[in-house]
Amino acid sequence: MAEVGLLAPDARVELIEGEVIDMAPIGEQHFYVVNLLNKVFMRAVGERAIVSVQQPVRLSARSQPEPDLTLLKPPGEQYLKGLPKGSDIFLLVEVSDSTLPYDLKIKAPLYARHGIPEVWIVDINGKQLHSLREPTDDGYKTIHVIQHGVLEIATLPGVQIDLSEVLSF
Repeated sequence: MAEVGLLAPDARVELIEGEVIDMAPIGEQHFYVVNLLNKVFMRAVGERAIVSVQQPVRLSARSQPEPDLTLLKPPGEQYLKGLPKGSDIFLLVEVSDSTLPYDLKIKAPLYARHGIPEVWIVDINGKQLHSLREPTDDGYKTIHVIQHGVLEIATLPGVQIDLSEVLSF
């Protein structure tokens, strides 16, 4: 949209089901947590995935969200010809300080409908993580709210994330 002059190049918006949605401003805690997650995931996945931070994914012609972090299938050159699709994503992460209901009720079902196998929503205010797995057309079958422990990324066996490090803000 910015490329064809419909939006300012620096507009903070995303396309969700055909609607242009203003994105919440990035506050200090949000900024910190996204950078912390980037560091943790870069170390944990190594060459097994591409860590993409605050970049768009194309779910359909009507939906192009900009999640806070995605773990993408390598090698990466395929993204020169098009944005990542749901089938390219191992894990998608949203960091939520003021958008938790929207992330859980609107964005998570959207991600499920497009086959994203696993979504984590980091709830800054609750200092907890919502782990959503097993996508269906109606949402995710498995939803856990976790405050501590180690969580393995379902699509990357052996890659484990210590939540005490992720939720240490």
